[in-house]
Amino acid sequence: MRFATLKQGGRDGTLILVDRSGTRGVGATRVAPTLQAALDNWERAAPELQELQRQLERRRLIEAFPLDVTQLAAPLPRAYQWADGSAYLSHVERVRRARGADMPPGLLTDPLMYQGGSDGFLAPTDPIPLQDDGWGLDFEAEIAVVTDDVPMGVTPEEARAHIRLILLVNDVSLRNLVPAELAKGFGFFQSKPASALAPFALTPDELGEAWDGGKLGLPLVVTLNGNEFGRPNAGEDMQFDFPRLIAHAARTRSLGAGSIIGAGTASNRDPTAGFACIAERRAVETVELGAARSLFLQAGDRVRIEAIAADGSAPFGAIEQEVVRVSAGGTLWPEPRFRAAADGR
Repeated sequence: MRFATLKQGGRDGTLILVDRSGTRGVGATRVAPTLQAALDNWERAAPELQELQRQLERRRLIEAFPLDVTQLAAPLPRAYQWADGSAYLSHVERVRRARGADMPPGLLTDPLMYQGGSDGFLAPTDPIPLQDDGWGLDFEAEIAVVTDDVPMGVTPEEARAHIRLILLVNDVSLRNLVPAELAKGFGFFQSKPASALAPFALTPDELGEAWDGGKLGLPLVVTLNGNEFGRPNAGEDMQFDFPRLIAHAARTRSLGAGSIIGAGTASNRDPTAGFACIAERRAVETVELGAARSLFLQAGDRVRIEAIAADGSAPFGAIEQEVVRVSAGGTLWPEPRFRAAADGR
């Protein structure tokens, strides 16, 4: 199944299903009003949603409508949990080497993970707000999964069965705020503003052989101002797969349905793959050239992130955002543009 959320019906939007071409949708509120509601009642809702998806693909639904991506919110406009790992060791190694920092002990066996803000995710075409150039605005292309209810102490083998959806994420970061926060010994907060999600949340079966149950073997193609920045393969050089990351997150707590677990910035050891964030490119420049040359994002910059399948399609759709200057105290959330309810009500 391929889920999306319309910018209507309140903060959590209105759930729709999208066909595999990404051009037509149908309201799913007859089954669940929101994606969170579907996840809360997955065993009951999933069979009905699967049948609705089948009818949409067969073009048997007169209530289906042409899809306008600009009318979509993030698939989960807000979530109960957003825990982001750092599963690609080449990213960690490059960034830390550039600043002369040691690698964390136990890096090969114990995942890095932080708890991010989940009360609001940017839509795939929402602007990225920038208040201060000195903050070092950066993008991060990564894959995440959405779970159902996960019990505390789950093993990686058990965690595999709790993966319900796959997401593509732009994990927005303010790099120049990171050092001072980490120096306090208490983790990220101000340096991690709202992230953006690609238009479509997919059930694993939608990804075919690209999904092996724990990793997604597709390149994440990142372009900055129309120029390719990188295309690291999300399934390569991933030290910890998603079942391992889920088990790590659930070691001392249960995870509620709708929890999002990220794998961190995709990164490959092969330098020809390019980069999924500016910070990693700057780290390589620092080591090889003696100083970073690439600039962090500025107002007017445009970022596009897609996962590209073997047939050339983009199963998650594209994150396509422009950096927009905002003032202190100004709204960071664009007004949603409402349309008639997808189910005709």
